[in-house]
Amino acid sequence: MPSARETELLEAAYRYVLTHGLADVSLRPLAAAIGSSTRVLLYLFGSKDGLVRALLARARADELALLADIGTGPGVVTRLWEWLSAPAHRPLLTLWLEAYARSLVEPEGPWAGFARATVEDWLEVLKASQPVDVRDTPEGLANRTRELALLRGALLDLLATGDVERVSAALG
Repeated sequence: MPSARETELLEAAYRYVLTHGLADVSLRPLAAAIGSSTRVLLYLFGSKDGLVRALLARARADELALLADIGTGPGVVTRLWEWLSAPAHRPLLTLWLEAYARSLVEPEGPWAGFARATVEDWLEVLKASQPVDVRDTPEGLANRTRELALLRGALLDLLATGDVERVSAALG
């Protein structure tokens, strides 16, 4: 179990990377911004990679908690899009996109497995919205995969352009 100080610094670092991103994060400026030192961060997280892994786990926990509120049954794709397109979620989703892409480019680094894990998370959310008799069929998996691909493509477009109206109309 993490110490209170570790939790406090992880939360502060998480707020920092939501604003500044993870790609070029350097321990010295991060430590200064969150009221710590590189030495303390290295002691608590073991390495910069350890801190990045902890931050990715924190972001994923945030995403899963928010997705848990989406519910199940008909209309889940619409509710997911409403959640994805909400301006309040932009920092988390921008961080998610950065981590997703990095996990594809650097599959052995601290990002390892992030993209695959998030695909599996989202497929499970979509699975819960399907009728029970379809969930465990190849057709059910194909439908979930299509819905996920559509949502992820729309999300990329939205993050790139900020055009909620156009992208939402394409999904509707």
